[in-house]
Amino acid sequence: MKTRLYLDLIRWDRPAGWLLLLWPTLGALWFAAEGWPGWHLLTVFVLGTILMRSAGCCVNDVADRDFDRHVKRTAQRPVTSGAISVRQAMVFGALLALAAFGLVLTTNRITVLWSVGALAITLLYPFAKRFVSIPQAVLGIAFSFGIPMAFAAVRGEVPALAWWLLAGNLFWVLAYDTEYAMVDRDDDLKIGMKTSAITFGRFDVLAVMASYGVFLASWTIAGLQQGLGVAFCAGILIAAAQAAWHWRLIRARTREGCFKAFRLNHWLGFAVFAGVVAGYALR
Repeated sequence: MKTRLYLDLIRWDRPAGWLLLLWPTLGALWFAAEGWPGWHLLTVFVLGTILMRSAGCCVNDVADRDFDRHVKRTAQRPVTSGAISVRQAMVFGALLALAAFGLVLTTNRITVLWSVGALAITLLYPFAKRFVSIPQAVLGIAFSFGIPMAFAAVRGEVPALAWWLLAGNLFWVLAYDTEYAMVDRDDDLKIGMKTSAITFGRFDVLAVMASYGVFLASWTIAGLQQGLGVAFCAGILIAAAQAAWHWRLIRARTREGCFKAFRLNHWLGFAVFAGVVAGYALR
């Protein structure tokens, strides 16, 4: 059925992708509101995150269709296999992006302006893999745009705290997407794709763990500066324990271990988000 193909296109059966965007975005929303942000903004950012992630999948699959057919894991994606045409995928992606934009229009002017930037970086990322040695850094910007947008929606401005959280989140994206790139490293080398796993070489595991450390340290500092206490620190410690487990999964650099680490990263992000929520609730 065509419906099933479109669901496959947006990875509907693999929610890890949009969860990786959701947790830091909601964490920023709680920081910006200093607690519960209200149902309106919560709905806007949850649905907007899902819609934009889905639109990004459409753009990514169209841009990478010639590369994906040479990678075993991606060869059967709907656009790559020809089950969905390029035009159909782009039209569907545009409709999803328009739906997300409609949600943003219910906020304020500055958030609308930030959403334009978010769309631009979403369109740019798939092509960065041809020219940038560490395209995961570009993905980090794309996957962190919800942070300044959350502050803009709540406060009507983007303060220094938002940029601090964004910078820290960039390193989390670098960590988990390098794990993802480690899965396809052999195939990517054959087709000339640029990834952080290739660029870091034998230091890939070290780079992943260092990136986890920077992410957790930066968000810990932000939380402590905002007066979040024991509950917040507990969330950070649970996330750190997961990061340590990921080291065990990726240290041998097996495809299975690296892919498992990537797929389970959303639980690490959830632990940090839960710590932020609990920290504000008990502050």
